[in-house]
Amino acid sequence: MGKAWTDIRKIGGRLKMYLLPRPQQEEWYGECYTIRYNGCIVTEETGGVDCYPYMKMLQEEVEEDTGIRLKLRQGSSKKADITLRIDALTEPEGYTLTVSQKGIWMSAGGRAGMIYGIQTLRQIIRQGGACIPCLKISDYPCFPVRGLFYDVTRGRIPTLDYLKKLADHMVFYKMNQLQLYIEHSFLFENLSEVWCDDTPLMAEDILELDRYCRGRGIELVPAIASFGHLYKILRTKSFRHLCEMPELAEKPFGFVDRMNHHTLDVSNPDSLYFIKGLMEEYMELFSSHKFNICADETFDLGKGRSRKLAKEKGVHRLYVDFIKELCTFLKEHNRQPMFWGDIISECPELLKELPEGTICLSWGYGADESGESVRRIAAAGAVQYCCPGVSGWNQLVNQIDVSYQNIKRMCHYARECGAAGILNTDWGDFGHVNHPDFGITGMIYGAAFSWGSEVPEYEELNRQISFLEFRDRSERIVSIIEKISRTWIFKWHDAVNFMEGHGGVKDSAELSGLPEAVKGLEACARELYSILPELDSAGKACVPPYLMAIDGMILLQKLGALVSAREHCYAPLLPIKAADLAVELEEWIHEYKEEWRRTSRESELFRIGNVVCWYADYLRQEG
Repeated sequence: MGKAWTDIRKIGGRLKMYLLPRPQQEEWYGECYTIRYNGCIVTEETGGVDCYPYMKMLQEEVEEDTGIRLKLRQGSSKKADITLRIDALTEPEGYTLTVSQKGIWMSAGGRAGMIYGIQTLRQIIRQGGACIPCLKISDYPCFPVRGLFYDVTRGRIPTLDYLKKLADHMVFYKMNQLQLYIEHSFLFENLSEVWCDDTPLMAEDILELDRYCRGRGIELVPAIASFGHLYKILRTKSFRHLCEMPELAEKPFGFVDRMNHHTLDVSNPDSLYFIKGLMEEYMELFSSHKFNICADETFDLGKGRSRKLAKEKGVHRLYVDFIKELCTFLKEHNRQPMFWGDIISECPELLKELPEGTICLSWGYGADESGESVRRIAAAGAVQYCCPGVSGWNQLVNQIDVSYQNIKRMCHYARECGAAGILNTDWGDFGHVNHPDFGITGMIYGAAFSWGSEVPEYEELNRQISFLEFRDRSERIVSIIEKISRTWIFKWHDAVNFMEGHGGVKDSAELSGLPEAVKGLEACARELYSILPELDSAGKACVPPYLMAIDGMILLQKLGALVSAREHCYAPLLPIKAADLAVELEEWIHEYKEEWRRTSRESELFRIGNVVCWYADYLRQEG
């Protein structure tokens, strides 16, 4: 074959391709099988599984990458290029893929194995086109649950079309659980006061997404805030009486305030009644029998209306009694409860009081995460998922290096402690300012580490993702993206904190690297422009959002220089006039809004605009 982006690579004299996640066992040979223009995809034994949706998925991949539209048949055919069958002797989630010079055969243990085997074959076809290398792959996942938790409540609510695209990404990398985090962004009945100024998800959206995910072997699990993080609900006139510290409802909106406060008052019986009502309405929309009550970061518990009760019983007792009520309620409705483990990891002996089978979600997002909470939960005998993160919160571009180290560590702890699954997280703190596609690389890290124990090292994995996901012949795009988040100094959260009065701006010593930061970001932009010829059309479409984010980061560096100079009375570190920067910020936020609306509902876009416009006004002030 001639040199092209779909080339099969020769590694150690063998024909081999990039496959993510990496299969458990693989053998590659020197010959190829060529898919015929008039051939078929055939299912032999189905074992009661409806294989048609997966045959269609494979048919579409072949047509997209070769131009050949294979016919679909069931039973047998002499023109079979690809033969699929269900084999009861194979592990349910496992599959075997064999390619010889006579054809392609895939045997799966069940519906899940069929889906996963087809993804491997799709990845091979995406790289090799009609020429498929002879091989034998035997594969199965290490963890039964390999999920993604996606925040759709604190700034960005993706469109239904985008959420379907996310599910397509997930199945391509063999992930099988999706949770959408809801605080206030669902159209609950009788909560019009909460969502009337928003663009919430509706019951029809959930029903359609649930059906779409099921068709791809993905379990859509309901997840709603039920204890802490009820900012918008507990600030309303109708429901602030349920707030632990209702006086906070009078404060103006703040990104920081939203993260730190607004916990339910457990001393009020109406709190329990209210949350159960939301859960009962929401659970009926899902085919899943799991339910995530979240219940994390209850920072205010015992500090306000429940202070007296907390002195009598202790804060941890208040916490576990409340979530025990919710978990028991779910068990009565034939649902398996799960919740975030940050509070209960401080007193893991209380886990035994929760209903059997309750899943504790052990999270930690640092590059150097210790895993102590995972070990404490394991020692208590609880069922747990380990939950790393894609490190995009508070970022205009995700911290790729941090996410890799964090996911690698948390998946290691999961194996060490016998966790039941991996739930990778994509949070939206401070407005979810990063483009939703920016979490895909971290999502793939999670898929790779949760599937098998053999994962390429960082640089090699980034090359493979560049080629397979971004269609980048140069295999460099992820390494360029990785540099972006390490280059800025004055960051989005710095701007928000100063605007909201949570500390002063950094001084000249702390910001001395701003000129180099601007040069570094400009260099990243040049590199992205330079590799555009190496990308196909889908890959090219991924680049403009990164370029726009880089422009925003450069403007933030200039903003940091001017704000610091004004607040600390020294000459700016960067040569720019305040009035000129104000105009540039306003022009940038206009472009940002256009990009946002391509993937997301309006939601809280205005809050991000408010920050930018506040600084434009600040820059135009005298003094």
